[in-house]
Amino acid sequence: MNRRVTVQYFAILRERAGRSSEAVTTTAATPGELYEELRLRHGLELPRSLLRVAVNEDFADWDRPLADGDRVVFIPPVAGG
Repeated sequence: MNRRVTVQYFAILRERAGRSSEAVTTTAATPGELYEELRLRHGLELPRSLLRVAVNEDFADWDRPLADGDRVVFIPPVAGG
């Protein structure tokens, strides 16, 4: 089943993907599957274990079911100083 979701990228993910957001049509059923799809498409190098994911502005599990129209944000670790 195809879903249309909006993906937002931050920090190093934004740099690597070359954009801050994009609308994606995907068959991915979960944020984990979606990240793997986008990792291959954009050459994202961060492993999923270092990221957090939010769906519709709430932190979510990687295996949460995606729905058509969801907003997904992949959040890399933040360096501070």
